Amino acid sequence: MKRTRLKRRGGLGRNAEQLAWLANGLALSGSRTEDRYWERQLGEIIDEVLANGDEETLNTALDHLYSTEPRAYDELADNIESRTECAAGAFPEHDVVLLAAPVLAWSRYRIGAASIPPAVLANLRVHLQAHVLASDAKLSVADFLFSPDQLPQGYCATAEFSKVICGAAMDNLDLHIETEGMPETAQFLSDTRYLLAAVTVPRGAPIFRWQEADGARDSALEHWRTQGGACLTPMLPGCVIDLVLPESYFAASRAADKDSRPYSVRASVAYLATTLETPAANLRAVIAPYYDRALEEYRIAFTVRGQEQVVHGVVWPLLGAEDENADCIGEIDSVLRESGVHEIVVLENRFPLEYCDDCGAPLYPSPEGEAAHAEMPAEQAEQIPRHLH
Repeated sequence: MKRTRLKRRGGLGRNAEQLAWLANGLALSGSRTEDRYWERQLGEIIDEVLANGDEETLNTALDHLYSTEPRAYDELADNIESRTECAAGAFPEHDVVLLAAPVLAWSRYRIGAASIPPAVLANLRVHLQAHVLASDAKLSVADFLFSPDQLPQGYCATAEFSKVICGAAMDNLDLHIETEGMPETAQFLSDTRYLLAAVTVPRGAPIFRWQEADGARDSALEHWRTQGGACLTPMLPGCVIDLVLPESYFAASRAADKDSRPYSVRASVAYLATTLETPAANLRAVIAPYYDRALEEYRIAFTVRGQEQVVHGVVWPLLGAEDENADCIGEIDSVLRESGVHEIVVLENRFPLEYCDDCGAPLYPSPEGEAAHAEMPAEQAEQIPRHLH
């Protein structure tokens, strides 16, 4: 997933330098014919680097281009992601792609991440094939519902996982995930879970339902939310869930990151209204920008109207190309008002990106413009997650 990058010191190695040069050539290309030349050369080196597990070379090239050639950075990132999620040319006669089906969830209790029972997995496969994938697609579904901490880390690990699950898709078989040694996941009020799958079709054939003449993205999402949601709800007891459209791994992950921001705000309001036994209209929200070297995120603190104590907070990170010119405050304001919160304070202070030294939780803006630790009233404090995601 594309993210803000900090430039590293030191020169580029040979492969990193070649990647940067080819990406810049692609960015300056003036035709599809020229594009294909650059993409072919770029793909060969990316495949080699991925096969060697050389994550450092990929990151070094991306870091270099991020601050010097933004268009070339986007081209390189797109090509790395494509080669990573499409199994780096391992199946030359087929088009294969690693898929993610994100699930947004919030709960006062623990949000599960666990193995998927065979009956549930079979139903998920049926609904993916019926509503999301093209009619001739072969499919493999991983039998585990991943938390963000449990996903493959980095491009090389993701490419290796992609080859394995795409190989299973070639045989139309699901993939068993060994859970021994699986990382523990941090617990938040609102979080994302990922169903991972892979699809394979003959070279040039449609992959998704909406690529067929009678298909559409909106219809696919509607049916997946209804049918896939019914399958996944028992996997996440005590949770309110919403499903993101299953797509290629990196595109779906970015969509989940974007959708999780308003979802987390709505979850916060619903949770606080229930836990504090007060209507949403009795809450006040305080919004402020938080900076490192540049604007990184907005933080939203919640108080009860007429009181100064920050009872909870949620982070709204900047994504992709968003910066100070993006209307994030307008989006946050709209979501808050739709959720029933009407007293909204926007602070212009440039807050530093601070966290609690003891527990690591973000510090949020108080109505007085000071950094504050979010603390629920004592009678509710024992039953809450550590903080909002």
